[in-house]
Amino acid sequence: MVDEWLRSPSLRSLLPVSMRPVRSILFDKTPQENWPVIWHQDLTIAVLERQECAGYGPWSIKEETPHVQPPLFLLKQMVTLRLHLDETPEENGALRVVPGSHRLGRITSDQIPGLTCAAVVTCACQAGDVLLMSPLLLHSSSRSQVPHHRRVIHIEFAPTDALDPRLQWYEPE
Repeated sequence: MVDEWLRSPSLRSLLPVSMRPVRSILFDKTPQENWPVIWHQDLTIAVLERQECAGYGPWSIKEETPHVQPPLFLLKQMVTLRLHLDETPEENGALRVVPGSHRLGRITSDQIPGLTCAAVVTCACQAGDVLLMSPLLLHSSSRSQVPHHRRVIHIEFAPTDALDPRLQWYEPE
């Protein structure tokens, strides 16, 4: 179903033709699994295997998959699409963002308090809403304060030729 949805003309019109999906995640906050997400940027990508490449690092393993921080130029080209499957008002753990923070490049943990005390925007969404954002956008979410699901399909897109040729995007079977 997601594959079919990703090929839909209305969705594809939002993204440059050269973009391809490189990772998808289902977030599902429930009354039993209800976590806060601290302020951060999405700085790592999932790759098939570790290969030393200039500008890529540090490396980590998440759920048995190699992840690496790519060069800033790659992150600047990426786009994240978030499809909300449930209503996500502020009290249901809606995404919070610092507008314009994606233009600052990589943000250090020391810089975050100064940025989040300013103009934070809460992205309350209805079921079916789609948000597009840069992975460099500083973002967080609170615990849900209501006993409902907060399901979001998070899909990261990158240009087909952005990755160092020695690396391959991780594609689960």
